[in-house]
Amino acid sequence: MLSPLPFYLPQGNECGLFELAWRHQLPLLLKGPTGCGKTRFVAHMAARLGRPLFTVSCHDDLTAADLTGRYLLKGGDTVWTDGPLTSAVRGGGICYLDEVVEARKDATVVLHPLTDDRRILPLERTGEMLAAPSEFMLVASYNPGYQNVLKQLKPSTRQRFVAIEFDFPAPELERRVVAEESGLDEGKVQPLILLAQRLRALKGHDLEEGVSTRLLVYCATLIQAGLAVRDAVQVTMVEPLSDDSEVKAGLEEVVKAIFA
Repeated sequence: MLSPLPFYLPQGNECGLFELAWRHQLPLLLKGPTGCGKTRFVAHMAARLGRPLFTVSCHDDLTAADLTGRYLLKGGDTVWTDGPLTSAVRGGGICYLDEVVEARKDATVVLHPLTDDRRILPLERTGEMLAAPSEFMLVASYNPGYQNVLKQLKPSTRQRFVAIEFDFPAPELERRVVAEESGLDEGKVQPLILLAQRLRALKGHDLEEGVSTRLLVYCATLIQAGLAVRDAVQVTMVEPLSDDSEVKAGLEEVVKAIFA
């Protein structure tokens, strides 16, 4: 029996664009702030298309071998073990590189042959040249708000992808998402949405990043579980945003104005 699709509420035509990209073997790049639903969107679409999903959380130490695979000792023998990218190519799956700008440059270079008309993955260590089947898709994401001189996606890589820009859902959509994910009544979710909007307006001033939809879901989940609203807000929408006592005091003033 097939498992239900991961819940995702479309903001526009992103589902149709994803499916078109998959059907035409086009790599896809998702751009948007942390916690706005990019990862859930990919999980939803992979399940919707019936393809296995291989997710890689990129980081500074991610190497090309982490993606493609390496020889490992097993029972006294040296055995080749596929990495997630190779597994996705062999199995006609979707490989999702989350926060791809965090990966080392030599790791992203291995993506190039898969993101043009060749659609191949050379495995130098095994001597294989894997041709990606039509079902395979490469998806990557990143948060442009965190880009700096040292961490940018090279134009030679970025221009190999079709790109979709994400943002936090419109208030009415976000209210439905948070209510669905947490089980909290939409009427009780509404003040949380208003607070999130106020806090997001501080981005670039007192805050590096606004409240994510993910944090809103956490907050509503705690409230639904019986935690007092102000306590839930404190641990999910104040403390995670800053360590600076003055900034947190300012955030708490905004909280008081909403929940007077």
